[in-house]
Amino acid sequence: MVTGCVDLLRQSYKSADSSVPIPPPLPSKSDKRHGGNDVATGLGNGCVSTATRDTWDRLFNDGYKADVVIYTDNGGVVYAHSNIIGTASTVIKGMLSQAKRHGKWHTISIRGVPHDAVRVFIRFLYSSCYEKEEMNDFVMHLLLLSHAYVVPQLKRLCEWHLEHGLLNTENVIDVFQLALLCDVPRLSVLSHRMIMKHFKELYATEAWIAMKKSHPFLEKELRDSVFIEENMRKESMRRRNEERIYSQLYEAMEALVHICRDGCKTIGPHDKDLKPNHATCNYEACKGLESLIRHFAGCKLRVPGGCVQCKRMWQLLELHSRVCADSDQCRVPLCRSFKEKMEKQGKKDDVRWKLLVKNLLGSKKIGGSRFFLRVTTTSSSSSVS
Repeated sequence: MVTGCVDLLRQSYKSADSSVPIPPPLPSKSDKRHGGNDVATGLGNGCVSTATRDTWDRLFNDGYKADVVIYTDNGGVVYAHSNIIGTASTVIKGMLSQAKRHGKWHTISIRGVPHDAVRVFIRFLYSSCYEKEEMNDFVMHLLLLSHAYVVPQLKRLCEWHLEHGLLNTENVIDVFQLALLCDVPRLSVLSHRMIMKHFKELYATEAWIAMKKSHPFLEKELRDSVFIEENMRKESMRRRNEERIYSQLYEAMEALVHICRDGCKTIGPHDKDLKPNHATCNYEACKGLESLIRHFAGCKLRVPGGCVQCKRMWQLLELHSRVCADSDQCRVPLCRSFKEKMEKQGKKDDVRWKLLVKNLLGSKKIGGSRFFLRVTTTSSSSSVS
């Protein structure tokens, strides 16, 4: 959009007066430093020139007329200007108002993080700049400092960099705890997902053992969530397999009606004239059913419990009779005989068959066959109407 505006201005200048100078080019993006409004982070667009940032960096590095001494770990010292860092952080402003003065110097302490991380943090308060290598090395320390001293711009930057490459299995446990401590919900969710995915790898690491000692309740919650997710995954897989089986069984019921009513290739009712070059069948189950029916017709042990394949055929025929909508018009063998047998069957077997029929008919969510019953879904214990 900015480029379009510049082009429009150039055209208007040329048409109005050729002596008017052409506007300068847009600022270059070749600067190796990263600013707080870096376009890559998606956090906004900045128009601060490189020279301005250099001035702020030089003011910080040289400590010209600095009036604050910041003590860090291992005897480190960082010099700063109270009006700049106090304006950038209200927490530091409060610390400065309560700090002891030694002549012109205010003295405060920032401990618990490396000295270099404190320097990167204070520099950011001046120019909103940082080096990529510094962000890679101190991203978690900077996240902690930005939260503790209320610097939301730096906090968003740290979150973005962790989300886009710096989060890995080596630091994910520490990042997860830090995200909870610093109130970064999105980062905590991403860390939690990574922990779930690499749980077996992370469970034996030193970071996990340290978390177990320092935050046993959190460690227990993580373990519980892993087990819950694993059980949910297994249950979901079981349901998908179950739905696939019921769907295949439903297709087998449709194919059985198709074979007995219309015929398919070389098998069908006795009054149908079957042709070898019959049109392509749309039922994938027909091929398996055809071989099963041929075996059933010629098997010498064709009694329930005698032959495994015949037993399957008996079960398919009985199942068909239970889902068939009109046994009087049905052309599937033994359909009406099984209907009459149902009336004499025990209640326990009948309940099992009704549950199977309900699940079978329920597998066809849209547009069930007109040859089969409709299943009611008012309650889990509802029977087939």
